[in-house]
Amino acid sequence: MKYIVGARGSQLSIAQTNWVISELKKVNHDCEYEIKPITTKGDTDARPLFTINQKGIFEKEIDKAVAQKEIDFAVHSLKDVPSELDDSLIIASIPKREVVNDVFISSDGSSLENIRAGAVIGTSSLRRAVQVSRKRSDVKVKPIRGNIETRIKKTSGEDFDAIVLAQAGIMRLNVDVPYSTLSIDDFSPSPGQGAIAIVARADDTQTISMLKKIEDADSRLEIEAERALSDYVDSGCRFPLGAYAKSNGSDMKLTVFAFSVDGKQSLHVSKTGKKNNPKLLGKSVGEELQAKGVNDLALNWREKVEEWNKT
Repeated sequence: MKYIVGARGSQLSIAQTNWVISELKKVNHDCEYEIKPITTKGDTDARPLFTINQKGIFEKEIDKAVAQKEIDFAVHSLKDVPSELDDSLIIASIPKREVVNDVFISSDGSSLENIRAGAVIGTSSLRRAVQVSRKRSDVKVKPIRGNIETRIKKTSGEDFDAIVLAQAGIMRLNVDVPYSTLSIDDFSPSPGQGAIAIVARADDTQTISMLKKIEDADSRLEIEAERALSDYVDSGCRFPLGAYAKSNGSDMKLTVFAFSVDGKQSLHVSKTGKKNNPKLLGKSVGEELQAKGVNDLALNWREKVEEWNKT
């Protein structure tokens, strides 16, 4: 049996798709897989990511190909997949999640703590920009685009002294570059960060069964808690919210940090619930966030994003 696998053409997307295929081959010895790269809107829009309505910009064209049976399934970074998929599609499998931390990469090996005042830090994420500013108000944070290796190269140029990005991408690409790992407490990750989502047609039971063989149950439950929280507070990619769920036996702890867009105000909620009901835990944390005034933190964010994008 041969399967056609859809993915973005970026180095990271191809690398993680090859990783998925290698995992599938371990448990499906009689199957073959062929990658079909597909260009998405997010690949062709040069604007900084936080200025774009990101819902589906890195997956819509690929999942459309799944629905139209041009490909058999699609491999995505889970955080790029909207909660509301087309009715004909399903997240068929979530393999074991990679590390969720962010990392700091600088041209001279400096860490975020000791890099010089006035240094220019690049990031594609408004959440990370706010988190950097909260730790170091004396540095300048600017938007950056490009694939991981392009961003790393930019630290050797005149425009950026350092960058912040997800450790999972560095590890999946096996990039040999010195970096310092940022703590989850200071740099709470985006909901779903470090996870891969494999999308298939909801009625394609044979493909779903094949993909389920590499499903990681805890990763699925943790992601469901994080996405339930995100859906409840309706945090788009341009609202600085970080969330991380971690299983422990039959329990699960969900921790969330939300920030005002200038980083001066923050909210923190951490709750433990039953692992087998992750959506209830996500909703419960969302309710507490709203009770603490999370909606007030979102005020004026659009104006601030537009102002920052001009820097």
